[in-house]
Amino acid sequence: MEFIAEKLLNYCEQHSQAESDLLKQLNRNTHLKVGQPRMLSGHLQGRFLAMLSKLLQPAYILEIGTYTGYSALCLAEGLNEKGQLISIDANEETTSFAKQYIQQSDKAKQIQLLLGDAAQLIPTLPDGMDLVFIDADKKSYSLYFDLVINKLKPGGIILADNVLWSGKVIENVQDKDTQFIREFNTKVNTDPRVECVMLPIRDGLSVIRKKSS
Repeated sequence: MEFIAEKLLNYCEQHSQAESDLLKQLNRNTHLKVGQPRMLSGHLQGRFLAMLSKLLQPAYILEIGTYTGYSALCLAEGLNEKGQLISIDANEETTSFAKQYIQQSDKAKQIQLLLGDAAQLIPTLPDGMDLVFIDADKKSYSLYFDLVINKLKPGGIILADNVLWSGKVIENVQDKDTQFIREFNTKVNTDPRVECVMLPIRDGLSVIRKKSS
């Protein structure tokens, strides 16, 4: 999933804002106690999520894919005083794990965890989203985009994780998840309602802005 040398990655992390003690603990315990810890956003990507959120100062964030709560905590750093972050995940075990750490955050009252199928829950949510982070099952990326685009404010941002899929998107591989990611990347880049830049951060992160008109 990492596309730069480990020494360079370490240098980037050393010269970026440090993780909070809570994030360090969550990072460590995810690797020790939870399956597939590579799903964690991690230090560098987490700092990028936090920085972007602080620049936007969103009032309403939707996260699709909670995992152990690391990215939710990072995104919540930029919430305005009355803002809310809603995070959806279908995995009861990891959601319960995430809740333990979110409750320790000073943003705990602004974070709501929803357990269930995102495709069913998203249509029930109010409009006016400022920021959406998609980091869930790859086959549904295009569906999630379709479900949130009209709920997103003009000028709002969608972030999509894993868009390079360990580099498989440019390799001659035809597994379903790789095809789903390729289709999503093409869909977003050709949608006239948005503009997109794909960044080689970790496993690839697309920043998608909804045009104002």
